Amino acid sequence: MATIKDVCKAAGVSKATVSRVINKTGQVKESTRVKVEAAIKQLNYRPSSLAQTLAASSGNSIGLVLSDFDGSYFGSLLKQASASATRMGKQLIIADGKNQAEFELQAVSSLVEQKCDVIVLYSRQLTAQQLIELNHEISTPLIHVGQELPESAGYSIAFDQKRAIESAATHLMSIGHRHIAYFGPCPTTRTTQVRLEAFKAITEKQPFSVETQHLVCGFDVKAAYEQALEQIPNNWRFSAIVAASDDIAIGILRACREKGIGVPSDVSIVSIDNEKMTEFVVPQLTTVDIPIERITERAMEVAQQLIEDQVTIRPEIVVGELFVRDSTKPLV
Repeated sequence: MATIKDVCKAAGVSKATVSRVINKTGQVKESTRVKVEAAIKQLNYRPSSLAQTLAASSGNSIGLVLSDFDGSYFGSLLKQASASATRMGKQLIIADGKNQAEFELQAVSSLVEQKCDVIVLYSRQLTAQQLIELNHEISTPLIHVGQELPESAGYSIAFDQKRAIESAATHLMSIGHRHIAYFGPCPTTRTTQVRLEAFKAITEKQPFSVETQHLVCGFDVKAAYEQALEQIPNNWRFSAIVAASDDIAIGILRACREKGIGVPSDVSIVSIDNEKMTEFVVPQLTTVDIPIERITERAMEVAQQLIEDQVTIRPEIVVGELFVRDSTKPLV
């Protein structure tokens, strides 16, 4: 069965243009309309019921689906998305995915029904195959933030999670650490899976032996603090920790302080995110930067391009930079 992506490819236009032709909305050049209608007829394309819920006029808006709103990471994302939408003269409509696949799909459906020109989706729970199917089902262009996906899922801009963890662990090993613990959540999402797998892979492939352990904790500061208190024994033998986020690292810092474990004198800590607070805790955190504001700004730039029918857009991957600060030191 033909999909809207097939129509786009055959006609050489974007999903937004096909949507305008199907729904008889917006400005489309007559020659373009003829090409799209010919492709639809040739492919015997039938819009899905979800695609047909688009109303008779554009909402002049950009939809944003988030599965979480906690922490400065998502605060920075929201702030940048709002600023970009204002600069584009578009309304930003935000939907809550509630960190569940079912609700993420419902959020997308809601934004389609609200006639958003483009939908920016930060999904934690939907699989790559589900996102590909979703992209084929709806006519509204999708922009994925956070996941590395094939082009068939729509445009995506992702952070290189694997390289971030490799950078963190490699830094510790380069300054002599051979007993390294990984503090992070159970690998239930793609991001948590990639980070844990990357940690295991980079430590296992070294020419020297590295003792490792995965200690499970939640993503927020309080949970990490409480779980670190329970899991870090008084006879702690690991000389270094890779924390899956800055919040986790800050929780560990307090737990270590209460247990009389010095950072970095007794244990070095490196984390992921480079949130603004990492320069103001004591000691300042060594961390890998996730440039979420730059990623979001780029996603919104692509949204504008998709609205304007610039369709030669390929998936992008952003690499983070390691900032070495006071929470790590060479093992003597």
